[in-house]
Amino acid sequence: MKNHDDHADGSHPGHGAVEPGGLLVSQHGYTLVLDSTILARGLAKVAFKLVGPDGSALTEFVPLHEKKLHFIAIRRDMTGFQHVHPVMDEFGTWIADLQLVPGDWRFFADFQPPNHEPMTLGVDASVAGMYDPQTLAEPVRIVSAGPYAVALAGELLAGSPSELTFNITLDTHPVTDLEPYLGSYGHLVALRSGDLAYLHVHPQGEPADGITEAGPEISFFATAPSAGRYRLHLDFQHEGLVHSAHFTVEAAMAVTGPKPSAPPLTSGGHSGRADA
Repeated sequence: MKNHDDHADGSHPGHGAVEPGGLLVSQHGYTLVLDSTILARGLAKVAFKLVGPDGSALTEFVPLHEKKLHFIAIRRDMTGFQHVHPVMDEFGTWIADLQLVPGDWRFFADFQPPNHEPMTLGVDASVAGMYDPQTLAEPVRIVSAGPYAVALAGELLAGSPSELTFNITLDTHPVTDLEPYLGSYGHLVALRSGDLAYLHVHPQGEPADGITEAGPEISFFATAPSAGRYRLHLDFQHEGLVHSAHFTVEAAMAVTGPKPSAPPLTSGGHSGRADA
């Protein structure tokens, strides 16, 4: 995985930088094209392409976190979060397996074309059926991820990098044997309430650096593009299974003054990272 040292918090647009990603369906000549924007409920195979500046489907990618492409799905009421890794055929068509319920959905493709910075494109789709929108969960500091308890420390700040630390326990015991998942001990996606602006950050350190411990804490540096409410989605792997924890947080404006600097990146994170 490649370092991107041109950002103070070790991230790029759409991956924890001040400029969020995922708000555009087309950018820098690349376009996210769904085979259909009207989908059936239940287990669905969502087909899409990434069309390049020359008008043809992109088939070459620079891997990000051990995958050519990361695909995120979330309903517009911020429920139903899914992070999957689709399969591409020889013609550049990707197939993502998703579990969909009725409502309006937003899909994100997180990828890096050859000779280009990483980017995140987003597109809307509709799932037919009786729509039962849900109220966004209130901010809390401890949530459940299956049998695990995940506690959040730190504050998300607008316009300045800040540290977010997640502490994972199982039956009140600290989990100290987290397993690498896509090259890291944890992956975090942040989405802004209202427009689903997308931040994707990666934890400090990596499993093979000889320094980073395998839990119970996973720390990230991220920068919110604005004050407001965000939804954080943490993925981690333990005992062979990937688990997800979901938080609602309020991002406040950073205090005026010198911005804190995130620690230097190790070899293997293109952000202070929300994926895989």
